[in-house]
Amino acid sequence: MTTNAFAAGAYAAIQNIGAKGAPKLAPASQTAGSNFTSLLSSTLESVGEAGRRADGQAMAVAGGKANVVDVVTAVAESETALQTLVAVRDRVISAYEEIMRMQI
Repeated sequence: MTTNAFAAGAYAAIQNIGAKGAPKLAPASQTAGSNFTSLLSSTLESVGEAGRRADGQAMAVAGGKANVVDVVTAVAESETALQTLVAVRDRVISAYEEIMRMQI
């Protein structure tokens, strides 16, 4: 059974990932397209890294080298990152469809 302290700790851990794994924009001297490309690339890499951390924690607990709480936290972080990525993807697709419906 989860407690309020556990939930608060998981939330804090997710917030820390956002600070560490936040996408960095390219310098302003580059074109706007490369800024978006670097933002997208770094975001995808941070989601992938969260998944790799969750996998690593799961393997560590299977080997008896990690705490189950660490695995649950890593999986929650990975799930949150993936859900955020899917939500952004859905919004981009929705915006594209809206643009395609516009009359010229």
